[in-house]
Order: sequence, then structure tokens, then C-alpha cells
Amino acid sequence: MSTTSEANGTISCPKRTKVGGIPTFHSPLSDIVAPPSYKSKCTWNRPGNNDQINPHNTEDWRRESKLLPNILHSIGNTPMVKLNKIPQSAGIKANIYVKCEYFNPGGSVKDRIGFRMVEDAERQGLLKPGYTIIEPTSGNTGIGLALAAAVKGYRCIVVMSEKMSNEKVSTLRALGAEIVRTPVNLDSFAPGGMFGVTHELHKTIPNSVILDQYSNPGNPLAHYDTTAEEIFDQCDQQVAMIVIGAGTGGTVCGIGRKFKEISPQTKIVAADPEGSVLAQDSEINFFHRFTFLTLRIGYDFLPTILDRSVVDIWVKTHDSKSLPMARRLIKEEGLLCGSSSGANVVAALEAAKDLEQGQNVVVILPDSIRNYMTKFVSDEWMQARGYMPCENTHNHWWWYKTIADLKLPTLQVATSSMTADKAVQLMRQLSVDQIPVVDNDGSIIGMVTLQKLMTAMMTKRLPANSTLESHIVRVYPKLYDSAFLGLICSVLEKEPYVILLKKAEGDSGVDKPVSIVTPMDVLSYISGKPN
Repeated sequence: MSTTSEANGTISCPKRTKVGGIPTFHSPLSDIVAPPSYKSKCTWNRPGNNDQINPHNTEDWRRESKLLPNILHSIGNTPMVKLNKIPQSAGIKANIYVKCEYFNPGGSVKDRIGFRMVEDAERQGLLKPGYTIIEPTSGNTGIGLALAAAVKGYRCIVVMSEKMSNEKVSTLRALGAEIVRTPVNLDSFAPGGMFGVTHELHKTIPNSVILDQYSNPGNPLAHYDTTAEEIFDQCDQQVAMIVIGAGTGGTVCGIGRKFKEISPQTKIVAADPEGSVLAQDSEINFFHRFTFLTLRIGYDFLPTILDRSVVDIWVKTHDSKSLPMARRLIKEEGLLCGSSSGANVVAALEAAKDLEQGQNVVVILPDSIRNYMTKFVSDEWMQARGYMPCENTHNHWWWYKTIADLKLPTLQVATSSMTADKAVQLMRQLSVDQIPVVDNDGSIIGMVTLQKLMTAMMTKRLPANSTLESHIVRVYPKLYDSAFLGLICSVLEKEPYVILLKKAEGDSGVDKPVSIVTPMDVLSYISGKPN
């Protein structure tokens, strides 16, 4: 199931052939590096528009069996739980229920599509014993595919951005998947970007398959066949509104299309973070110089399978509300969910404010706390980004001092064209373990660290004359130079250093590094001053 064009009703589709009468899926990434945002020829229609509503092969939804042949058969049939304190505090009259997708065995809603895409590929003859699955993913789909690959015996390679949490990486590796990470700031379609790397891997690895969640009909079909049916059954067919995060578009498309058929009065609400361009009204999409931290939802392109025509209401969300809400869901409702769950609940409270008592609102909670232990679950992480106050609970005399009080030495920087051996010499000369890497205009690109260079050396990717370009750490601890010492110390409890930036002035400005602070700098200052 792919999108319906807003302009003419039909759009181009993944290349399809038939094997034994069964339509087969072929990802365009197998042939070219192009955005997975082409239009599709899917002939799905709203009821009443065409006699043929759904042209796809579907599966019947079944309640969970008591005994299961393997862990993959425990996917789905996730619990529906009522929110109590949070809706009450917001003055919401309607019933707010959350569908806890983190009860899936891999910990997220993406287990559904991972299993479905693998099973479809097997039925179509695309996946056979000894084959390799390659997937560009934000992590959760990779975990779902790695779970299926582990049970079924396939090799699995996951291509993911450095933005994604280390917890996801550890889980993937534990499942036996191989990880390839791409720079945060690199265009996804560049040779070293997420889709570019996926395409190159497919070209060089025999018998490899790109299942491509952005284009694969199995993505929305998993939700059309199961998630939507579960919601309809759990709410006794009384659903006023469903709130879904707009990621690849599969969950929105699958649930939205099924409900347009079985309950057309149900409103479909899509949550989209500021910085993403998925929302229908382009005027509410703010992308300039903005990076969203809410993991799993939001993109800078329109995925092929996202059918925006099934969305009745778009709600833009911001990290400043979404991340604290995710913490509230954990603390006040006991729901051990991930960051995008906060965004979906924020959207639900906004969209449901005019609903009446007795009406049912369902909110999808996509994944669990597991992936975010060092991110929004960490007080220090939240404080560093201004989403949680950093309070002087122990009344330290130095708490509100600034970096000017530390009298740090002039910052030394490197450029991406500097060679690795020169960078090592500079760090040894300065007795430091890390140096900022800047662009020609002085803006920070990232950090070069001894740890990163050591890793490159251990994997034989560090010739002495190689430049720093491929060894830059793009995700690093940072604060603005106005930060007080207490906040800096909060970050340094978990990080070996923090880079301080001078904030850009105006939209055309750039953030420039001014200092690096380490635990030694702070301890030297505090120990050298009278209490």
C-alpha cells in the first residue's frame, strides 16, 4: 500500500513482477540512490469511490495463541491502557487510551513490519536461506528485522544515522546484526549517506535484499491487517480518534486506510515534529536550521508509503513539550515508553480538547524506554538541552559561576583537511584527548577524539596520512557559553568533556566553539578556591 497522489490520484510505484501469480516487491534503492518518496500506483480507494477498495493480499487478524512456535508469533496483540493523571490535569473529558507497542518482543511497533516484510519476501521468493537483509533505518525497524533474521537464520546489515541511540546499536549487535553508521549532517542520498550506503552494500553483496520500509507495501499492510483490527476490537468498535506518529508513514497509512473502510467517522491525527516536512500543510513545517531530537518520527522527505490523504488532523510537536511529556508518562502513568510516545500524547491532548466525555481516543506508543537510557531518560541529558531545570540542591558556592571564572586557555581547533597524525601530535602537545573540528567560517563540524582515532586504527581504517573527514564525531556533548558551572558539571557527570559554543546571531549566523571543559578543569578551579 503506497500513497495516493494529492494531485491526480495515482503515482509511480516500486517495480513489480509476479512469481507464481504473487506480486513481488523490488526496492528502487536496489537500482539507484534516490529519495524513497516517488509516487505509487496503488489503486486503494476510499469506500464508495471504487468497487475495489484494497488491491493487496491481506492476512486475517488472530488473537494470540496460548502456545507459540517461536518469539515472532508473539508480535502484536499489544495491550490498551487508559491514561488517568495526565488527561485529567489537561482538562480532557474523553477517554485517552494508549496502545503499548513496546510490549512487542523487540520492544517497538516496528516488530510488526519487520516480521511482515520478511514473511512477504519469503512468500515471493525474494528471501532464501543464506541471503542477506540490508535496511536503512532509525533503529527500531532494524531491531524488528534483526529479530526475524535471528530466528530465521538470515544475515542482517543495518544502516543507521549517528543520531540514533547507542542502546539501539547494542541491541542490534546482540541480535547478531552488523551495523553501519552514517554522519548526522550528511545528505541521506550522498555516497556516504544512509541510502547511498545501502545501495552500495546491495551492489557489492551477492544475494542481498533491501526490504525498504519506506516503499514496501508490507509496512502499512502489517497495520492494516493487525494493528487497526486490534484497536477496533479493544475499543468495542467505538473509536473517535486515533493519534499516530508520522515516521515512515506505514502506521498512519495502514491504520488510516482500514478505519476509512470500517469506521469512517474516526478522526486520524498525525503527530509530526518541528523540523520534519511530513505534515500536509507546508506552511506549518519549520525546517530551517532545526534538528529534532525526538527519535523515530519525522523526516526531511515524504516517504512513498505515507498516504497523507487519510490524515484528518496534523499536529506539529516540539521537543520542549514532547520529551518532558515522555518523562511524565513514565513517572505519572508508569508507562516505560520512548520519546516519540511523548510527542504522540502531546498531539492527542491538543487534538482531543473538544471531545466529549465517553468518547475514546487511542494513542500509539511506538517503543520502550530501553533505547533511551542515556538520552531523555537521563536528567543530565534533559538539563543540558534546557528541558529540565538544573537546581543547586546542595547549595554549592560555585554553582552559578561561568566559564570566564575558570580562565581556560585559548581554544585550539582542527580542520577536516588536517591529517590524522597531525591531529594526534596536536593533542599530545596540548595534553588533551579531543579537539573541535571547524569549517572555513569557524562553525563547528564536530570533534576529533583519541577514542575515535583509536577505533579507526583497530579496524585498519587509519593510515597516518588520512584526513580527519571520515573520523569526525558528529554527536558530542555541547552547551552554550552562557551555561553556569552547575549545568556544566551535570553534563560532565556522564561525559568526558563538554564543548561550549557561542550562539549564532540571527538565522544566517553559525555556532562557533569557544572552550572545552573537562572534569579536571572544574575540579582544579573548585579545589583552588576557598569554600
